[in-house]
Amino acid sequence: MNSKRSSVVGRASAQWRDGNRVVLLPESRCFLPALFEALEEARESILIELYLMESGQLADRLVDALLVAVQRGVSVYLLLDGFGSMKLGNTERQRLVQGGVWLRDFNPLGWHSLARNVSRDHRKLVVIDRRIAFTGGFGAVDEFLEAWFEVAIKIEGPVVADWIRLFRNVWQSPLTRGAQAAPPLAEPSEISALPGGSRGRAIWGQGYRFQAIRLSLQDRITGAERRLWMCTPYFVPTLKLRWRLQRAARRGIDVRLLVPGDTHDHPGVRYAGQRFYSRLLRAGVRIHEFQPSFIHAKFVLADDWSSLGSCNFDHWSLQWNLEANQEVECAVFASEVHQLFERNFAMSKEIHLSEWQARPWWQKVRTWLYGTLDSWVTRLR
Repeated sequence: MNSKRSSVVGRASAQWRDGNRVVLLPESRCFLPALFEALEEARESILIELYLMESGQLADRLVDALLVAVQRGVSVYLLLDGFGSMKLGNTERQRLVQGGVWLRDFNPLGWHSLARNVSRDHRKLVVIDRRIAFTGGFGAVDEFLEAWFEVAIKIEGPVVADWIRLFRNVWQSPLTRGAQAAPPLAEPSEISALPGGSRGRAIWGQGYRFQAIRLSLQDRITGAERRLWMCTPYFVPTLKLRWRLQRAARRGIDVRLLVPGDTHDHPGVRYAGQRFYSRLLRAGVRIHEFQPSFIHAKFVLADDWSSLGSCNFDHWSLQWNLEANQEVECAVFASEVHQLFERNFAMSKEIHLSEWQARPWWQKVRTWLYGTLDSWVTRLR
C-alpha cells in the first residue's frame, strides 16, 4: 500500500470481530432521538465525521449539543468534508470553535489540483466515549428531519475500536485542515466482546486506491444462495456490479433493488441509472421505486449478511470517495433488515418489463440523454 493511501485509511485490513451488539434504527424518528440521547450522556469524548452539514434546525441542534458536552468536560472532535459542509455558515463554525470543539475539514476545495477536489469524505460516523458508534447515511441537514427516508445503526462491542481507527486516520491525514492545534487522538484500546453479540466488521473504501467495500459486495453477490436485496439512492452501478446482479438473478437468486421514485434530490442521476433497467429486468432482477419520499438510505442484504453505511455503490462512491460501512453476519439482524426491506417494498412501485418498454417516447429520450451524459463523465474520470 502506498504512503498516500495509508495516510488516509491506515494499513490494517478490515477484520471480522465477534461479540458486537448492533441495533437497526430506521427513519429519523428512531435514529435522531437515539443519537442525541447518546450525545447527552457522553462523559469523555465525542468523535463525529460527516459529509453533509448545513445551517438549519438540525445543525443548530447538533451545535448546541456539542457545546453543552464541552461545558461538562467532554472532548469533542468534529470532522467535516470540505465540500459537503460549504453551506454551514461562519456563525455556526465560530460558535463551535469558540465553544471548545475541535473542528477540522477534509480536503477543502482549492486550485492546487482540480482532480484532488473530486475526492470527498462521504463517511458518516459518531463515536461516544470510545464505546458506542453510530453510522448510516445521515447528515446534519434539515432534509433528514422529515423529507428523506434514512437508516442508521447503533454499534457496541470490539468493532467500535476499528471505527475509531478510521476516524483517527482521516483526522490525522495530510488532506485534513484546521486552524486549531487539536490534541492528538490516542490509538483506541481493544474492547471486550459482548455476551451473545454478533459477528461484524467495519469496512471502508478510498476510491480507486482501496476498494474493500466494492470487493466485499461483489463476493457476496457471487456467493449468494437465496437473496440479494439492495437499497441505494443513486443507482448508477459499475459494469461489474450489473453483470453480477444479472448472473445472480439468472441462477435463481431473489435479486431486488430498492431505489428512489419521482422524489429525488438529483433527478438526473435517477434518469441516468434507468438506462440499465431493461437488461436487469430481462435477467430477472426485480426493481422497486420508493414512493412516499426520497429514500437516501444505503443498505444491502445477502442471505444472512448485511451491510449498512455511507456507500451508495455507484460510480462516484467507488471511484473517488472515502466510504465506510458496517457489515454484520447474524440471522437475527438479517431478519430485521429483511422486514425493513419488505415494508419499503410495500410502499414502492414495482417496475415490470412490459410497462417499462411501453413508457412514453419522451421518457426514453430523457433516459438516453442523461445516460449518455453519465457515460461521458465516467470515461473522463
